[in-house]
Amino acid sequence: MRKAARAIIIKDDQILVMHRNKFGQEYDILIGGGIDMTETPEQAVLREIKEETGVIVSQPILVFIEQVPPPYGIQYIYVCNYVSGEVKLDETTTEYKIDAMGLNKYQPTWRSINELEELPFRSATLKKAILTGLKTGFPSQPIDITNS
Repeated sequence: MRKAARAIIIKDDQILVMHRNKFGQEYDILIGGGIDMTETPEQAVLREIKEETGVIVSQPILVFIEQVPPPYGIQYIYVCNYVSGEVKLDETTTEYKIDAMGLNKYQPTWRSINELEELPFRSATLKKAILTGLKTGFPSQPIDITNS
């Protein structure tokens, strides 16, 4: 089963997301991606953030685990502290190459937290958990949100 690591990154009342246009379907998703065989979920989330956004973060804390339908599998969701960096895709990534060809679009972008509720977001369960976390605080121990 595939595993992925994703990041909740907040800066100035904005959340960092990847805006996608995949085969004409537009939506937002947290920054992140697949976990390589030789890395931990925490290492993967830091690598994916750097590749997909150029942003530097610190102190990843696992807050949610979500099992999603195949082919996606288990997602480990971390809250990370924004440190620095301007948002842009790394030119060496697959996402950059696909985006440059105009096939499917990848656009890392800051969105207002106030917009989050209305965004087409993957997944709706994760969006609900993030909104709750923003209002009441994120859990200190990871919560499985699969059946929430």
